Amino acid sequence: MPSATVRMSQTAKQILDLLAAETGDRPQQVLDKALESYRRRLVLERANAAFAEIRADRRDWAAEVKERALWDGATSTVED
Repeated sequence: MPSATVRMSQTAKQILDLLAAETGDRPQQVLDKALESYRRRLVLERANAAFAEIRADRRDWAAEVKERALWDGATSTVED
């Protein structure tokens, strides 16, 4: 796996070393997990912002509700 050198503050290095010691993970694993967590948080924040924008507009929200109803009808099961 390719590697890179990244400069970090002394505080960040201390936290990284502490987390690695606490978890038993290598520092690289701690960084990988932290970056993935951060990436996911950004995705959710952006999705939430987009959803809030739709929710704030009456027409957009009505279209959303209508589409949800269509999907609910398409995915519901038929009971005998």
